[in-house]
Parts: sequence; C-alpha cells; structure tokens
Amino acid sequence: MYRSHNCGELNATNINEEVTLAGWVQKSRDKGFIVWIDLRDRYGITQLVFDEERTSKEMMAQAQNLGREFVIQVKGNVIERASKNPNIPTGDIEILVTELNILNDAILPPFTIEDTTDGGEELRMKYRYLDIRRNPVKNNLIFRHKVTQEVRNYLSNEGFIEVETPYLIKSTPEGARDFVVPSRMNEGQFYALPQSPQTFKQLLMVGGMDKYFQIVKCFRDEDLRADRQPEFTQIDCEMAFIEQEDILNAFEGLTRHLLKEINGVKVDKFPRLLYDDAMRLYGNDKPDIRFGMAFGELNDVAQHKDFGVFNNAELVVGIAVPGGNSYTRKEIDKLIDWVKRPQIGALGMVYCRCNEDGSYKSSVDKFYDQEDLAKWAEVTGAKAGDLICILSGDTNKVRTQLSALRMELAERLGLRKPNEFAPLWVMDFPLLEWDEETERYHAMHHPFTSPKPGQLELLKTDPGAVKANAYDLVLNGNEIGGGSIRIHDKKTQALMFDYLGFTPEEAKAQFGFLMDAFQYGAPPHGGIAFGLDRLVAILGGQETIRDFIAFPKNNAGRDVMIDAPAPIDDDQLEELSLKLNLKP
Repeated sequence: MYRSHNCGELNATNINEEVTLAGWVQKSRDKGFIVWIDLRDRYGITQLVFDEERTSKEMMAQAQNLGREFVIQVKGNVIERASKNPNIPTGDIEILVTELNILNDAILPPFTIEDTTDGGEELRMKYRYLDIRRNPVKNNLIFRHKVTQEVRNYLSNEGFIEVETPYLIKSTPEGARDFVVPSRMNEGQFYALPQSPQTFKQLLMVGGMDKYFQIVKCFRDEDLRADRQPEFTQIDCEMAFIEQEDILNAFEGLTRHLLKEINGVKVDKFPRLLYDDAMRLYGNDKPDIRFGMAFGELNDVAQHKDFGVFNNAELVVGIAVPGGNSYTRKEIDKLIDWVKRPQIGALGMVYCRCNEDGSYKSSVDKFYDQEDLAKWAEVTGAKAGDLICILSGDTNKVRTQLSALRMELAERLGLRKPNEFAPLWVMDFPLLEWDEETERYHAMHHPFTSPKPGQLELLKTDPGAVKANAYDLVLNGNEIGGGSIRIHDKKTQALMFDYLGFTPEEAKAQFGFLMDAFQYGAPPHGGIAFGLDRLVAILGGQETIRDFIAFPKNNAGRDVMIDAPAPIDDDQLEELSLKLNLKP
C-alpha cells in the first residue's frame, strides 16, 4: 500500500505506531542537523522529521533536497511533537521517518500552494490543477459534493427518479443562443447542446414517470457577465398530476433540508411576493429580504411643488438608509457619484436627512418645507437618524438604479450577512414580454409555460397583461430556482405558439415531437430547475459560482488551462462538410 493513513488523521493516540504516508511536500525547514517537512494530501498536513542522530546521511541529503510539491512516500514512527501546533488536527505528533521514497519530483509551481496565495485569478485558472490543491478550492469542491449528495438523497426519498436525457438534441428557440455541433454522418445538419432538458422532462411526464429529477449540464451561448458560465449545472425536476402548490411545497422541503443539513439553519417561512410587488418594492424580481429599505413611491408627496426634476419624472422613489444621517456631506457626494456611474446611469440623487430632533434637512429645501419632508419620511418608513435617498426618472430605469443603490448600501452597512438565509417565492410573472427590436412578444420564461387559470382569453385582447403560472425561488437576493406549470394540451400549446409569432409550419418543424406526444394523453404537469452552481455558492456563504466549479471558464468563455475553444484542422472541417467564413 502507498499509505496506511492519510495526512489528516494521526493524533496522540497513534504514538509509537509505524505508519506509511504519501502526499505532496507543502514546505520544508532545514536547520542543518534537523529537517522538518510538511506533507500534504487532500485530508490535511502531517509534519515529518529527519535528524542527523537518527537518520542516515543518505536520507538526510535526500530530505534536504526535497522541493515544494515533490510527491513522496514515507514510512516512520509516530512520536510526540515537542512544539505542538494547535491549528491542525495532527499538531500533537510528527513522523520520525525511517524510509523515504521520492515518487515524483516537481518544478517550482507558478504560485504558492497556500490558503492565501500570491497567484492572480487568471494565473490560477491556467494552472487550475494546482489551484485545486489549495484548501479554499478543495474545500469548495468537497462542499459541492455534499450539497449534491443531499439533493439526490432527499429527492430519491421523496419518490423522484433520476433519468438522464440526451446532450445531442435539436436546436429550438428557447431564449439564449444554442451551442451547435455538426453531424459528420448527416451532412449539413447539426445537433444543439441543451439549454435545459425542458422538452425531454415534459416527455417523461407523458411517459408516466410522474416524478423526475436530473443533475444535468446545460449550455447557453450568450454574452457572459462577471458571474455566468457558458456551461452550468441544473437540478432539473418535473412532477405530474400536480398544481402549483404541490411544486412550491415539494421544493420548499428540499430547500429546508439543505439549509438544515448543510448549514444547520432552520427556516420556517417562505414568503410569497407577486412579481409586480417585487418590482414596486425592490426594483427587481429577486430581492434580498434579509434587510429592509423597501421602496417608497413619492409621486403623490413630491410632485406638487416647483421642482421640475420630480415633476417631469414618471416615477419618484426613495429608500430610507438606517443610520444614514451620520454620513458626512463628502460621503453623500460619493454616493451621488456612485449612482451617476455609467453602470448605474442616474443623473443625480436627492437626499434628506432625518435629524434626531425630528426635523429634516434636504438637498432641495428650496422647494419643500418640513411638512413635505415629513411625508417623505412616512412613505419611505424613515426614522430619526436615517437618510432618505431619492431617484427619479422613467419607471423601469429608476427602479433598476435604486435597486442597485439599495444593494450597494446594504453591502456597505454589513446587512448582507452570508450566514443568514431568507428564502422567498416570487410569483405571477408576465407570461409574455414585448421585444422592440423584433416588434413581437416573446415568452418571458419559455413557450411551454401555462398562463394563470382564467387568463387564457386575455391573450386575445391584452397579451402583455397575462400572468404566467410561474414562480422563482429567491435566496439572499439570488434566483436559485425557477419553474412553471406547463401547458399540457395541444390546443393551448398551438395557441401559445401563434401568439409568439410561430406559423403552424414553424411550430410543427420546431416542436412537432412534443405536440404529437400531447395527443397521446399528457397529464397536468409542472416543474422547477435549481441552478446548482449558484445554490452551492450561496450555501457556502459566497456569491461567485466560479469558486465552486472544478474547471471554470473565464469571462470570455475560454478555458485558459486547455486553451479552448481552439481551431480545428482542415481535414476535420472537410470531414464535417464545413467551410469557414471568418471576418477580417
């Protein structure tokens, strides 16, 4: 055997035992007459000792020449450590080495393999296999494994069946751009990689599987943001013979289970918020409700004076910043500069101080008296010692801007505590959204989402007002899951395709297989998909999904470790019947 124990399990109870260990050299300390080596594996670190009184000259020379990340095997005796290290589980003992075997040498790594490293992110991504040796990355991957196992255990115990669906599928218009794969055997034709297993899980319901789940890779060829990957993992789920309430109850249960088993946190309440109210109160459809600062709409109490900025605005809206009256004028000016950045796009910000004596001082005192400002405080819920921040403009833009400011202030005030968890259902999204570029409606979720009961006829008169039988699960300001009750009859699905601008021929060409299946008795069904990467990150107290993915892509969608994507040679192109037409 290469090892009798791992590098994280030996302690004082093992003293006088002969053991065999194997791992990587973390670091060495050479005092000439004695050499200490920290030996590391996945489980921890054990200190090795070589000294000239008890170690042969040949082995001492070997030990003195061991470099960082050498792979070695040692045999030796567990002895009590003279200078104990309380910071590691093996800190009471060390191994007096009797045999040393160098399994592989190593060149000096490009960054230090330590918890706090000197390597930048791009460098560490290039040498990700080295980065994984570091505790923060290693522990994140182990944490992801634990979450995944708990998901599988819970859903299996609830009667869900894990079914794999194909990766090579047909390209269908479901939102983002598909990754396509040319078929060598079918000249001029292409597979697509799935954006989700949506149609397949619906077909599984037609097939009678009843409760399905899959932990599955999904692919979207879209412009990347800071924390988005072209390939990501979903916990994909579907249930038959259910209503919306059944879905919500089932996956509240999963979320409660994960919070309890992974984080030791008990959560009883899953508040429900209508989409329209989420936008009105928080400016986005995934609000963080661990803290307050809900929006107060001020049109009625701010548009009656001669202040043109407010009078000409579609919406005047503010938030109360707890304790914000302590901000200096310089700090407030910095906030104003922050909202005026191009990323936010506000033209400015009005503020009002709520003084401890009950008086108010605003940046627009010229136009508003104390009675007006008191109404602002009432609408925003501001108390003595708070600061009211107010933006105005077009409704959608100003809500987005104030939402960003709310999150920034919460971050500065330490209100977004990673060890606190506040789940929330956001419900009744619009079924359709208007696209100015194409001048037609698009499905806000996907074309298989059912409208709310009783609203089907409204599609004919006011399509934009129709609400979807859809729901998102939000945790700490992040959407961790989303789903809907599906359309399960051919007539309604054909009507939906019609409103989305598909001709009957186009609908048949793209989704004929699904429409055909519905003719053979499709049950009422619905489901949800969790973003596993983001869920794991949030449960782990972080919001960066890349830290919980073994081999992530960078912001340009490149794998800098293997240098992909990469060109293919002319022979491959010819075999696939492809010809490049690259722009100069």
